Amino acid sequence: MSALRFIFLIATILTVMTVVTAHNITAILSEFPEYSEFNHYLSETKLDDEINSRETITVLVLNNGVVSSLAGKHPLSVIKGVLSLHILLDYYDNKKLHAISDGTTLSTTLFQTTGNAPGDVGFVNITDLKGGKVGFGSAVAGSKLDSTYTKSVKQIPYNISVLEINEPIIAPGILTAPAPSADVNITGLLEKAGCKTFVKLITETGVLKVYQLAAAKGLTVFAPNDEAFKAAGVPDLSQLSNAELVALLQYHALASYTPKGSLKTTKDPLSTLATNGAGKYDLTVETAGDSVTLDSGVGTSRVASTVLDSTPLCIFTVDNVLLPTELFGKSPSPAPSLSPDVSPASAPAPDVLSPEPAAAPSPFLSPPAPPTEAPAGGPAPSDGPTADSENSNANTNGVDGVRALTLTTLGLVATSVSVMISFVLC
Repeated sequence: MSALRFIFLIATILTVMTVVTAHNITAILSEFPEYSEFNHYLSETKLDDEINSRETITVLVLNNGVVSSLAGKHPLSVIKGVLSLHILLDYYDNKKLHAISDGTTLSTTLFQTTGNAPGDVGFVNITDLKGGKVGFGSAVAGSKLDSTYTKSVKQIPYNISVLEINEPIIAPGILTAPAPSADVNITGLLEKAGCKTFVKLITETGVLKVYQLAAAKGLTVFAPNDEAFKAAGVPDLSQLSNAELVALLQYHALASYTPKGSLKTTKDPLSTLATNGAGKYDLTVETAGDSVTLDSGVGTSRVASTVLDSTPLCIFTVDNVLLPTELFGKSPSPAPSLSPDVSPASAPAPDVLSPEPAAAPSPFLSPPAPPTEAPAGGPAPSDGPTADSENSNANTNGVDGVRALTLTTLGLVATSVSVMISFVLC
C-alpha cells in the first residue's frame, strides 16, 4: 500500500510541475511605446494571434520610425509578409546570439509557413559579427546583412524573446508582391483548389456576390472540396428551399479576415455571414497542435488547406460540408452524391439578391428562421548591445515572472514531498 501511495504522490508532483507559461505579444509590446506601430501592424495583420499560438518564438521588433517609413510605401499585404520575416520559429536571446555555432546560422521564419516562400526566402541568416554585433539578413544567396541587433527588449525563457534590430529584413521580391484587389477571382481560386461543386452553388444562388461585397472589409471562406459533397450523410441539397441553401452557403464564411493563426487562438463561437436574429448560425473551433477543426453542432470539419491568405481575404478548403443546427437539427437523411454538373433546385439568383426592405439593411442575405423542432443550439553579456539599453530592465521583468512561477511551483512541490513522506512513514 505504501508503494502505491508513493507512486500516486510522485504522479501528483509531476502534474504540479507541468506549468505552461503563456505569452501575449500585444501585452508585452504595450509596455514599450517606441514599438506601438509594430504592435499595431501585428494586430492589423493578425500575426499577433500566430505568435501567441506558438510555444517557442523570437520577435525581431522595429521602432516606430522604421515601421512608419515601411508602411507608408506598401499595402498591408506586403507589410504582413515583411513582418512575418521578423518572427523566428526558435528562441534567441542575447547570450544565444553570441554563441552561434560556427558564427552563423539560418533560422526559419513565420513567412516560410505561408507557402508563399520559394527557396530560401522564408529563412533568415543570423551571423555573429563579433565585437558585440550580430547581423541579420535574408538567407537568399547574395543577400546582405543589412540589419543589426541593437538591444534585448524582453524574454520569457525559453518561451518568447523580443529583440530590437535597426533595419527591416527584406527578402528578394517580398516588396513587389501583388496587393490583393477588390476583384480577386474567388471562383478561379476555388476551382483550382478542387471546390467546383461549391463554386457552382455560390454562383447560381448569388452568394458569390455576397462574398465579393464582404471581401472589401474582410472575409474568410471555408470551402468544402468536391469529395465532401459526395460523403455519406450529406443531406440532399435539392430538397432545401432557396433561402435555406443560401443560409447554408453563407454559413461557410465569416465577415472578417481570420487566418489560421487567429482560428487557433479563438475561444468564443464564430459568427458567420448567416448569423442574424433568426438563428445563431455560429461555429466553434477546436485545435490540436497545428490542426484546426470546425464544429457546427451537427458535425465537424478539418481545415484542410489554405487557398489564399492575403489581407483582407482568407480562403480555406475543408474536408466536410458544414451543417448548421438551425437547418439540420436532426440527423440529415443521406442524399445522392452531388457533382459539379448537378444544380440544386432553386429560385433564380436575382430573386435571392433582392431582400425584403428593412429598417437597417444588411449587405448579406438573410437566412431563414430555424425549424421549430430543431434543438437549441538572462542578463546580457557586457559586450552586447543590451549593456547600454534603456530597456535593459525588461529582461528582468520577464525573468521575474518566471521566477515567481518557479517559486510557486517549488512551494507546491515541497508541500507534496512533505505529504509524501508522511504517507510513506505511516
